Amino acid sequence: MAVDNVTSIDELTYRPEMPEHPRNIVSIGAGGIVQGSHYPAYKLAGFPVKAVYDLNPEAARKAAADWGVPHVASSVEELVAYGKRYDAVFDIAVPANATPDILRQLPDGAGVLIQKPMGESIEQAREILSICREKGLVAGINFQLRQAPYMIAVRDLIDRGVIGEVVDIDHRLVGTQPWNLWPFLFPKDRVEINYHSIHYIDNIRSLVGDPTAVYCKTMQHPKMRELAQTRTAIIMDYGDDLRVNLHINFNHDYAKDYQESILKIEGLKGAIRVKLGLMYDYPEGEPDRVEYITYDDGEWKELPVRGSWFNEAFIGTMGGLMKKLDDPSYVYMNSVEDAFHTMCVVEACYKSSAEGGIPVDYTE
Repeated sequence: MAVDNVTSIDELTYRPEMPEHPRNIVSIGAGGIVQGSHYPAYKLAGFPVKAVYDLNPEAARKAAADWGVPHVASSVEELVAYGKRYDAVFDIAVPANATPDILRQLPDGAGVLIQKPMGESIEQAREILSICREKGLVAGINFQLRQAPYMIAVRDLIDRGVIGEVVDIDHRLVGTQPWNLWPFLFPKDRVEINYHSIHYIDNIRSLVGDPTAVYCKTMQHPKMRELAQTRTAIIMDYGDDLRVNLHINFNHDYAKDYQESILKIEGLKGAIRVKLGLMYDYPEGEPDRVEYITYDDGEWKELPVRGSWFNEAFIGTMGGLMKKLDDPSYVYMNSVEDAFHTMCVVEACYKSSAEGGIPVDYTE
């Protein structure tokens, strides 16, 4: 294959998972992520939202008014009834520890997309997986980064062998985060990995599969003691040939000049560099950028970017679920079974961080 040709939209795959016929959606939860990303993505994709419920009725009414949702339910039970009426997919975006109780109230065999994380611990993840299996739910977890159009294109580059065998991955984020937007995080024991780095862990799994082990340190910052963690370092162990490293620092508040949000992937024949623009001065963001180089060509080339993480990535997580409902043999990349492996890696990270490193022996 001529590497010059991969920049053609006809050659390179950007398209998210999409059903042949969109299904109706009903929402449980109408918070910022739903109004700011779910509904804009569903509008782009042509997925009709028929009803919404939230513990805060005002939030539900606002979402309905802003996005043309015809029904506002007054309870989960009423929302479930709307779901049955419209043969709808259930879109759940609630605090993770509330997910199991809601799942138990859904009709057996229903389609359901659950906002990440898959619970707040491996025990909750197992409970969610068990409920989905017992009720025969066709269920997915909304890990969106792997469904961002530029990440779909990156996986295509790798799958085509353009950069050869992947031998090195670095994900580096240095910047700040407006934590005040998520007040529910402040009392939690697990913050940074469970609610942010989990995206990068999941995305790396979508590129190179499951690690055998992890080494991790996640920690708070003296300037932000009210949050359990805002900085994390992770090594994902893939053996002797593939090095994977994550460096996350959400306390770099020294102006915007040296903020970073970069994914670098090196292979035996070339490399890929992705700028995740959303994370620069979040939520303002900057343009995304994808570049690649091969030894044959010898210079970096820029790929076109078709859509971003927010909001386009939310199309594929829901679209793939609808496609799975149409075709049970379809391999849905955001399934609860796959997401459970991401939660296993997250749990290992917390365990590694708690157990600490090997003490240095300075005995002479």
